[in-house]
Parts: sequence; structure tokens; C-alpha cells
Amino acid sequence: MGNLIKSKLLESFQSIIPIALIVAVLAITITPMEPGIFLLFIFGVVCLIFGLSLFTMGAEMSMQTIGSKIGAYLAKSGKIWLIALVSFLIGIFVTISEPDLQILAKQVADLSGNADMMLILTLTISVGVGIFLVIGMLRILFKINLSILLIGFYILTFLLCIFFVSPDFWALAFDSGGVTTGPMTVPFIMAIGAGVSGMRSGEEGHDDAFGLVSLCSVGPILSVMILGICFSIEGGSYVGAPIEQITDTQDLMGRYLHSLGEHAQEIAVALLPIIVFALLFQLLTRAFTARKLLRVGIGVVYTFVGLVIFLTGANEGFLPVGQELGRALASLDGIWKWILIPVGMLLGYFIVNAEPAVYVLNKQVEQITAGAISAGTMRLSLSIGVSAALGLSMLRILTGINILWILIPGYVIALGLTFFVPKFFVGIAFDSGGVASGAMMSAFVLPLATGACLCLGANVMTQAFGCVAFVALTPIISIQICGLMYNLKSKQAVSRFISEQEYFIDYTEQNAEVEV
Repeated sequence: MGNLIKSKLLESFQSIIPIALIVAVLAITITPMEPGIFLLFIFGVVCLIFGLSLFTMGAEMSMQTIGSKIGAYLAKSGKIWLIALVSFLIGIFVTISEPDLQILAKQVADLSGNADMMLILTLTISVGVGIFLVIGMLRILFKINLSILLIGFYILTFLLCIFFVSPDFWALAFDSGGVTTGPMTVPFIMAIGAGVSGMRSGEEGHDDAFGLVSLCSVGPILSVMILGICFSIEGGSYVGAPIEQITDTQDLMGRYLHSLGEHAQEIAVALLPIIVFALLFQLLTRAFTARKLLRVGIGVVYTFVGLVIFLTGANEGFLPVGQELGRALASLDGIWKWILIPVGMLLGYFIVNAEPAVYVLNKQVEQITAGAISAGTMRLSLSIGVSAALGLSMLRILTGINILWILIPGYVIALGLTFFVPKFFVGIAFDSGGVASGAMMSAFVLPLATGACLCLGANVMTQAFGCVAFVALTPIISIQICGLMYNLKSKQAVSRFISEQEYFIDYTEQNAEVEV
């Protein structure tokens, strides 16, 4: 156990430190910060390192184990109504408690000046996830092609965008699809999908192991689009997160301890339905031995403590620094403000590795593909995709480009590639888009975009919102390009093997003739 903790700490350190160094270099060069804000950030870095290491270890021990057992049991039962009901309830309960969603919903409520909008948006998105989790489970059982479903739903989404929904809801809808697939939902949903697909033997079951997260990302987009037909966002003035100065070290510790208490309550509420559901499942099925149940319980504790520490560091340390950094970069004179684009791309390249859900996806891809697609390959592809996404986000803030001018061509490319890459790569790619847009995007990148918008006088609702949507799009393309390369190398390897075999046969026949 000690070696495992050390390895997780080392992985977390390697993921977080590059971001800290980038911010530190900016703080002492072109964007100086108040010492108190920077000290908050330093404490946030420490929290993220310890929180991420505990969470990743806990998710492996608990969430993935529980989800895969439930998925396998549901598939084995063969009862469609039971699969649909359980999937719908899990989708709603887990999404309501998703920390990333709470961050987004609060910002929308502040912007609209309507406190009820937070509850309305949360329930709308949760129902969307519940419905599409059911669709995803039925897709696996009835062997429905993922590409066809995604194409149909995205066509419907863009039709609603263009003809029925206010532009104020476009960026929000696509951001909603990204934030719902965060550290709480991804381990559980992916494990359930792996459990159900694992009951099917052969290559088809292997191919369908992925795709649930991608469909659960579409549900919130459509549900928020429908909400946009019924509601309008008017009034209010979004000013971003207040940046309070730190007076002394006692004030610093007080803020972090207060935040720890708040996040402990949030995560306890988040985990409670899952724990109750898992206990009921154990009572009914006796799926876990006493030893296994103890291990799962320890994993839940690690998950709880890790998420509390991680979210405290993200919200107290990274959120105010992100907003301040965005303001400072956008306020630079003349052409210097365009440095927002390379800074965004550099942050994007490294920040995706700090997402807890990304770690879960990378490990599961490596396991299911038996190492054919390594976690390192996934990290590189995701880093390139998210780097491009944040570059586009900063470009849109500086120029005011309509979000559909990027999203429509982007999804045409992403969906078009599904016909040319191996089937299991499609699910991996679209799942990766969801998991890349997690807690760090909501707590650091969105405030960065908001700070830049506030400084430039841009519309926060239409320009700052949308960066999460780009983060959910570009990895889909980069992972599928990786799939094209994988497919090409596989064909070359097969061709080379056949050539070598033919040469060996010819050589053997020639030697046989000489001997005769």
C-alpha cells in the first residue's frame, strides 16, 4: 500500500507541477499578482497533488469495482425494464451531485440574477443524463451503432440551435455536456458500461466498452436546448468570483478550513446515494466477499477525502488566480493581449493531465485494449486536443467569433472520422471529449476566460461560456486521428508479416528444390 501511495503521489506531482510553474513564471514576469492571491494558489497546488493521488487510488478500489459489478449483474439479469430504471436513477443521482455542474450552475444563476435558475438547470441536466444513460445501456444490449446515434443526436442539436434556441443558450448547452462528465460520474458510468459489455463475448463486446460517457454528454446539451426554448436569461450582471485579499496566515488557513468543510458536505451528499445503492445491491446479490467489501469501503473513504481536498484546492487556489490571470493578460497593451492564445494553449496541454476523470479513462483504455493503446498515448492525444481547444477559446474571446462557426465544422469532422477509424476508437474518442472537460476546466479555465471577457467588455454568456464545449470537442478529433494512425500501423504490420511469411515459404521451397 505504501508503494502504491508513493506512485500515485508521483503521478499527481508530475501532472500538477507544470501548471504551477507556468502560472509562477507569468506571475513574476508579465502578469504580477498580489502576494496573498499567489499564496492561495501555492496552497491550492499542494491540495491538488494530495487530492488527486487519493482520488485516483480510491476510484480504482471502489467506484470502478462497484460500477462493473452492477453493470455485469444488470446485463446478466436480461430484464430490460430493470436496466432502464436503474440506469435512469443512477444517471440522475450521480449528476445532481457532480461538483463541476454545481460550479457552472451557480455562475449561470449569478449571471441571470435568478437564484432558482441553479436548481432548474441542475435538474434539467440531470434528467438529460439519466435518459441518455438508458439509451447508452440499451445501445450496448441491442448492438446499435454508436456513430449512427451520435450523428442523429448532433444533427437534432444543431437544428434546435439554429431555428429554435436563443444564442445565449448555445455555449451554455454545450458546456453543460462537458461538465456533467466529471470526477463523480465518469468512474461509475464507465465501469457500468464495461460491466455490461463484458457480458458479451467477442470483438463486439470489446468495441462497445466505450461510448456511454459520450452519450451522457449529449443528453445535457439537448435538455438545455429544450430549456432555452422555454426560458430566457435576462438581467443580472456577472462579475466573476470575488478576489479577496489575504491579510495573514491565519486568514489563509481559515479560508481553506472553511472550504474543506463546505466541500466535505457536498461530496458526502454526492457519495451517499451511490453508497446506499451499493449496499442495497450487496444485500440483494451478495456480489462481494467480506474482504472485497472492506476494500471497496476503504476505497470510498479515499475517494471522499481525495475529492474534498482536490476541490478545495481548485476552488480556493486556482479559481481566483484563473480570473486574475485572465484579466491581466487581456489588459496588456496592443498586440500583447494576443498572448492569451499561446498561454491558453500551453495551459491546455498540461492541465488536462490534472483532471481526475482523465486518469480513470486512460487506465481503463489501457486495460481493455491489453496495452495496445497505452495511457501515455492517450495523454499525448488529449493534451494536443485540449491545447487546440483553449487556443480556439482565447481566439473567440479576442475576436467575438460565433461559437457555431467552430462547433459545426468541428463536429462534422469528428462525426465524419467515425467511418474511417476502428469501431472501438469511436467510443474512446467521444468519451475522451467528455472526461477532458472536468473540475479543472470549471474552476480554472472558465474563470480565466471570464476574467478576459470582463476586461475586454465582451459578453460573458456568449464568449466566456463555450471554452468547456471546445475542450469536449477537440480531443474527439485528436483521438480519432490517433485511431487512424493505429489502423494504418496495424495494416502495415499485417502486410509486413504476410510478406515475411511469403519470403520464408519461397526460400524453403527453393532450398528443397536444390537439395533434390
